[in-house]
Amino acid sequence: MGTIKFQDIIAARKVVARFLKSTPLIHYPELSERLGFQAYIKHENHNPTGSFKVRGGLNFMHHLPQVQREKGVITATRGNHGQSIAYAAAQFGVKATVVVPHGNNPEKNSAMKAYGAELIEHGKDFDEALTLCERLQAERGLYYVHPCMEPPLFHGVGTYSLEIFESLPNVEAIIVPIGGGSGSCGAITVAKAINPKVKVIGVQAENAPAIYRSWKSGHPIETDSCDTIADGLATRVPFALPFSIIKDGIHDMVLLSEAEIVEGIRLALRWAHNLAEGAGAAPIAAAHKLTDTLAGKNVVMVMSGANLDTETLKKTLAYQL
Repeated sequence: MGTIKFQDIIAARKVVARFLKSTPLIHYPELSERLGFQAYIKHENHNPTGSFKVRGGLNFMHHLPQVQREKGVITATRGNHGQSIAYAAAQFGVKATVVVPHGNNPEKNSAMKAYGAELIEHGKDFDEALTLCERLQAERGLYYVHPCMEPPLFHGVGTYSLEIFESLPNVEAIIVPIGGGSGSCGAITVAKAINPKVKVIGVQAENAPAIYRSWKSGHPIETDSCDTIADGLATRVPFALPFSIIKDGIHDMVLLSEAEIVEGIRLALRWAHNLAEGAGAAPIAAAHKLTDTLAGKNVVMVMSGANLDTETLKKTLAYQL
């Protein structure tokens, strides 16, 4: 198992900057008045793939040896990681295979195929898709890009936290959604290096609380299911690399009901005029439960992604979820 290093996040910044512009960090006065603190949103939903994950994919492909680039890569995903790998592979001329669970977000599937990836559907959730991915790796001689165990992915993702501190040096708290944990690990690592007083607060779904329960107990706990509208929060297994950082580095965690996540999507549209998927809207929803704790502070909410499928959006706006 590798480690996450601040200096490697600094190095990743140069790689990511070759392909992406810094995403906006915007202050929202109305939302600030509503929440009782200075509310900023880091708009990772403005990235080319509609998600923060693309940063990690680009940094990973940069570090992949040429001999393996020629053979290709394979990964498992619920969508945003797969789009990241597909997009980055296309930039570096690498063949990508992506395994997704049945019933996965159809619009994310379509995007991955559009970037040139081979898409395979297998299993009922991410973890079952992962098992096929590991088998195909051996059969085809592909490099398996584990979404939660590759340090270059974490270092690439960590660059958005560098941008937060550059744009808002006096930030006091960062609220970040947690699925696999790369975003939170980047925020923890950067905050610890630049200003350890900054609080990093994680958000998970009540229906997918593996990392929350693991953090509370101090040891990894798997859950039987992860049935949540928020694809980016839907994992059952806390992986060793991110959990090793989260268990001692996160300052607090918030659990959201499905109704609260749906309300978060509506809040993102109402107050930020931005489309956010469930995970991307989770920090705004969580912020409404932290008004006393964060009163008067400079708070950044990470809008991690915008890849909400059309049918779910329709139901969300019609209050049918």
